[in-house]
Amino acid sequence: MQENGYHYQVMARAIDHIGETRGAQPSLEEVSAAVGLSPAHFQRVFSQWVGVSPKRFQQYLTLDHAKRLLAERYSALDTAVEVGLSGGGRLHALFLRWEAMTPGDYALGGAGLTLAWDWIETPFGPAVLMTTDRGIAALGFQGELDQNAVFEDLAARWPAATYRRDPAAVAPHSHALFETKRAALHLIGAPFQIKVWEALLHVPTGHVTTYSEIARAIGSPRAVRAVGTAVGRNPISWLIPCHRALRKSGALGGYHWGLPVKRALLAWESARIEARETASTG
Repeated sequence: MQENGYHYQVMARAIDHIGETRGAQPSLEEVSAAVGLSPAHFQRVFSQWVGVSPKRFQQYLTLDHAKRLLAERYSALDTAVEVGLSGGGRLHALFLRWEAMTPGDYALGGAGLTLAWDWIETPFGPAVLMTTDRGIAALGFQGELDQNAVFEDLAARWPAATYRRDPAAVAPHSHALFETKRAALHLIGAPFQIKVWEALLHVPTGHVTTYSEIARAIGSPRAVRAVGTAVGRNPISWLIPCHRALRKSGALGGYHWGLPVKRALLAWESARIEARETASTG
């Protein structure tokens, strides 16, 4: 996992450079120099992390890719549910068990709830993982934020809860998250938020949806703005894939942990989907 985290730090610097020089379409040599690696080493590290060449991945980092995803891999949620796209097509399809806090308990601000937490390494850099005895309650990426800010952001959602840093309690959930892929989720939110987050769980890996489609899927077609707010308040990043929600125009929209992280998540998923498809037909 530490190696994956190192790879993402390299990729994050590469993503920043590619974004800043997008119009020039920098070469392998230029990008590798920007991250302080030789072209050969950068190519190797990059391919290990994502499964495709840096040049191919570069295409996924542009905003235009979001528009292509919307045109080619747009996933109408009601169709996805009917045909089972939220099953085998999702990278994290084995998150089979989740439960929500009751509205009454949520209104108490987490009073009586104890959350264990710790910093963990992920393929996308350091993250705070919070768990209860029911499962994973929160996952927040550091991105460009200060570590204290990430913890405080998540903890502020349930101000009356008790927090204890407990690596031993968190470790099994971290292992389930990245090794066995059979984690339980404990959703802690208002009823409307949970409906939005549940809808996001039906969006397959490599596909995207829109805020308006989510609003229709949960039976509130006029609540697009409220849906956007709920997407932004998703406490379990990546697992509940709020990064797959785009504006109707195809623009990325916002992301709570920063647009570089959102762009990396979408690009990483799409590139790996293509790599698997290429391997299966090759």
